[in-house]
Amino acid sequence: MIVPVVNKSVNVDAPNYFLSSITLPVAEQGYYVFPVNMVKRVLEDNGLSDADMVHRASVQKLASLFGADAVLYVNIERWDARYYVISTTITVKLTYEIMDGKTGNPLWLDSRIVQYTPQGSSSGNPIADLIVDVAVAAMEKAAPNYMPLAKQANAQAFAYPGPGIPPGPYSSQK
Repeated sequence: MIVPVVNKSVNVDAPNYFLSSITLPVAEQGYYVFPVNMVKRVLEDNGLSDADMVHRASVQKLASLFGADAVLYVNIERWDARYYVISTTITVKLTYEIMDGKTGNPLWLDSRIVQYTPQGSSSGNPIADLIVDVAVAAMEKAAPNYMPLAKQANAQAFAYPGPGIPPGPYSSQK
């Protein structure tokens, strides 16, 4: 079960965007994942409308609402775009923790930081290149695309063998 995400970034839309990217990499490892929007709704109906409240609640209580074996907690540490005169760096930093639904003990922990800085083109004309770089940086700052970075962080975090979780009961990797 994946619970709502705690957002420590300044981007208020980050949790909703992120939740749309987390289910697939966990399911691809062979685990049944409850639909995240259904989980969010059931938790709200049970008085847990805020992600911080959910993260402070008893793991056993949360798991028992769904009969889940484990609960995945995610914190968004950074979800931002920083503008540096002629470039913009987009950063996504996430921490993941899976807790045992029966004992409340941690089963797995990981942290990922992924950055992207668009590169301008080199036309051979330094003034034109500078203008293009400034325009690209301004566009990235105005409307950064965080989703590829979130998907990349999730893929890296859950990759197995490696730092990720071992194949689950529904995995074809067994």
